[in-house]
Amino acid sequence: MKRDLILSGVGGQGILSISFLICHAALEHGLRFKQAEVHGMAQRGGAVQSHLRLSDTIIHSDLIPSGQAHLILSVEPLEVFRYLPYLRPDGIVITATEPFINIPNYPESATLDGWLNQLPRKILIDAKGIAQQIGNPRVANTVILGASAPTLGFEPGAFDTGLDVLFGKKGDKIVAVNREAVRAGYEVARGH
Repeated sequence: MKRDLILSGVGGQGILSISFLICHAALEHGLRFKQAEVHGMAQRGGAVQSHLRLSDTIIHSDLIPSGQAHLILSVEPLEVFRYLPYLRPDGIVITATEPFINIPNYPESATLDGWLNQLPRKILIDAKGIAQQIGNPRVANTVILGASAPTLGFEPGAFDTGLDVLFGKKGDKIVAVNREAVRAGYEVARGH
């Protein structure tokens, strides 16, 4: 098993938390991983991305070559297009659909939706809407995490221990709502 992922978004959207949770699940499944991340302007809403490689064999590099990513997982839809050159021809994009408008020339909604709909293999998720239905708009990133599970070969429960580690000090309610968000994202992805 080998999966190369590009995780993308902007500062404050929880990209590094998603990466931690995927790595934790990989370890529990006996997989190896390597990760490289860039988050220099994260505090100002700047681009955040992580290369994450999972495998049951030795991984020699933490960087994914162009055209080799199995998955682009994004919490901000415009960021998908920055990393498309990394995607394999048979790769898939999983992204939230609600924008984080952090630049003055951000494309109009209809334009962005048109670009997203042209992607050949994609799962577009109203992660913010799902998170609000669950009762906590801050769990949109774990909705996106859950949507990655089928592509990664994980069940949604694969992230439970990692959620305990990451959010346990914030209380049982926070852990529970994040678990619910993961399962909601998983169900959306399974329906595609």
